[in-house]
Amino acid sequence: MPVNKGTRAAALRLILVLPVLPVLPVLPVFPVLPVLSAQTASVTGTVLRADSTPVHGARVVLHQVGREVQGPIDSVRSDDRGRFHFRFRPDTSAFYLLSSRYAGIEYFSQPLATNPQRPNTGIRILVYDTSSSAPVALEARHLVLSRPGPDGSRSVLDLIILRNSGRSTRVSPDTLRPSWSTQLLRGTIGLELAESDVSTEAVRRSGDSLLVSAALAPGEKQLTLQYQVPAGRNVLELPVDSGPIMNVLAEETGVRVTGPGIALADRPVVQGRSFRRWTGTVSARGVIRLTLPDTRRVPQWVLAGLVATLGLALAAAAWHLFARGTKPAREILPNELLDAIAVLDARYLGREGEIPADEWSSYQTERARLKAELEASLAAGGRSR
Repeated sequence: MPVNKGTRAAALRLILVLPVLPVLPVLPVFPVLPVLSAQTASVTGTVLRADSTPVHGARVVLHQVGREVQGPIDSVRSDDRGRFHFRFRPDTSAFYLLSSRYAGIEYFSQPLATNPQRPNTGIRILVYDTSSSAPVALEARHLVLSRPGPDGSRSVLDLIILRNSGRSTRVSPDTLRPSWSTQLLRGTIGLELAESDVSTEAVRRSGDSLLVSAALAPGEKQLTLQYQVPAGRNVLELPVDSGPIMNVLAEETGVRVTGPGIALADRPVVQGRSFRRWTGTVSARGVIRLTLPDTRRVPQWVLAGLVATLGLALAAAAWHLFARGTKPAREILPNELLDAIAVLDARYLGREGEIPADEWSSYQTERARLKAELEASLAAGGRSR
């Protein structure tokens, strides 16, 4: 069930599953050249492989993502040194991205600055070879369990953070097998993909397994899932391997959580609602078990409050360091950018129909900017260690 069908969803779908694009004609030149020059943005960059080798003849496409126009508006080929150049007249209500297709996968730049007085120079589009065995690992997982609704069912918000630590993009070995998979909470039903770094079409549920068919480029990817616990279900189990950081938040006081390396940490209060939080680094292969109270009649939970706890889980994971041998574990993501994204999502995620169009557009633009800064920080080695 797709969510956020506005500009943000279109941007994510464009970024992650764009098909092969044709070479488009250059934008028409406006007749008054001095005025055009004053209002035209300039972009210069290079297409590079993972080993910094330039890519000759790569098609580079300029995309506009706005309320009215969403899609490619121009394209060029990179020269012998992998270089390319664009000049375009920007719409101040939209944002712009560059992409280049390599080995069947589309790779995107960060959002471009559109101030004509500050041209974009030194833009790099990194492309990678593909492999079905590139190392993709589960880095962290956050589960938020709601109170039961009037019908006795509960909802689960499941945030998964993946890391491809290699120099190749992970792809499916064939059309029948996924590029990556993991277990969902056993005994749950349904699946909805919320704000994520892959498209809705690239994620599906098969029994208690999550199957991802998207190409996973080097770096981090985030999946945000929502699914349900049927009424009358009292035990949920999640098979885990050692290594990832785990956070479990439950609103009901009667919930108990056990598992290797997981312990009750605190009792945060979010928007007047009290939660219990279990956290830790999974220390061995085993099962995280959630034992639920047998309650027939409880107050209806509020989804907006549930999403707000995601920000809490993210911030807690970023603040908390776990020991790995004699060295402290590094943080999942840079703190300030991660917290800013979490605060935005806590306020707006899943509420497009309730938010004025201008405010929703501003949220999407700001989230894209923060995400681009986060990716740039990670690419520059800005992760804490």
